[in-house]
Amino acid sequence: MSWWWAGAIGAAKKKFDEDENPAKHQSVALIIGVTGIVGNSLAEILPLSDTPGGPWKVYGVARRPRPAWNDDNPTNYIRCDVSDADDVQEKLGSLTDITHVFYVTWASLSTEAENCEVNGRMLSNVLDVVIPNCPGLKHISLQTGRKHYFGPVESFGKIAIHDPPFDESLPRLDHINFYYTLEDILFAVVGKKEGLTWSVHRPGTIFGFSPYSLMNLVGTLCVYAAICKHEGMPLRFPGSKSAWDGYSDCSDADLIAEHHIWAAVDPYAKNEAFNVSNGDVFKWKSFWKVLAEQFDVEYAEFQEGQKLKLQEVMKDKGSVWDQIVRDNGLTPTKLEDVGNWWFSDLVLSSEGLLDTMNKSKEHGFLGFRNSKNSFVSWIDKVKAYKIVP
Repeated sequence: MSWWWAGAIGAAKKKFDEDENPAKHQSVALIIGVTGIVGNSLAEILPLSDTPGGPWKVYGVARRPRPAWNDDNPTNYIRCDVSDADDVQEKLGSLTDITHVFYVTWASLSTEAENCEVNGRMLSNVLDVVIPNCPGLKHISLQTGRKHYFGPVESFGKIAIHDPPFDESLPRLDHINFYYTLEDILFAVVGKKEGLTWSVHRPGTIFGFSPYSLMNLVGTLCVYAAICKHEGMPLRFPGSKSAWDGYSDCSDADLIAEHHIWAAVDPYAKNEAFNVSNGDVFKWKSFWKVLAEQFDVEYAEFQEGQKLKLQEVMKDKGSVWDQIVRDNGLTPTKLEDVGNWWFSDLVLSSEGLLDTMNKSKEHGFLGFRNSKNSFVSWIDKVKAYKIVP
């Protein structure tokens, strides 16, 4: 039974190496975006004693100081702004032992043209330093996403997209997309170093844990539920009827991390792009009951014509959140940091655009997640780190 199959039976394994003095590292990972929603999962899973390719030494790069919720991972934390070429050279230039790069970060600006420029510069800054300095570099793993198939946010409803379920053989859309920019940079640099391989990973909506993530749906919905509970309000659904009744899917952050690791070490996964999702579907009207139960808040059915948007409802709730944090002794946060309202409104505005995991399975990745269990487990983690009561 392969590791990614065994890991899929339940939650990702969390045991660390039992030896006081682990064996010499076989692989050295550089996680760019270690405090992000998938970077945090990679930082937890790579050091485990049974992770393929290990024992792993792990460097983790992020722009901000190391947060308390990332502090218990055995990761060499490097604070670095990868959009600044000089900072990258200063902070990463001395690293010569990296064997695998996991690039799981991104920046969001006003237009897709700006996104292409800044995200392309970030990736180039990292690779321009790491590739020449690390003779043992074997693999670069790049995370993009499902917008590869339906375009950037600014184009929603304006361009023709592919019909779901999306598979990896579909051509690029005839529209600017920073995911395409990142792929082109990756393909160009990999071709210059003999033996260096790549993989591209395209998750859908991610269920995971990171108060620093720009697209943390589970954490955002937890904050919304906590505010409803505090104010004695029912948990109303801030989305469309098509999302309420239709089928959606998601990508568990631990599963995505396992997917990255699989592609990094399995010869059958080299130089390929893969979708990565849990392998099942759900309806938000079912998960909404789960969310209400987890916070002991009154559940409300979808109401036609309600047109509820979290970005509007939450704009004046900063002081309410401050009170909830004080009353419950939570980790100090500001509402704008833990509530990605625009993203939640976007996800819940239409029926899910589904993908297929056939290519991953055909190449040997048999991991999966039960999405309901995934949803509950990440809610539990948000509570455990005292982000919500």
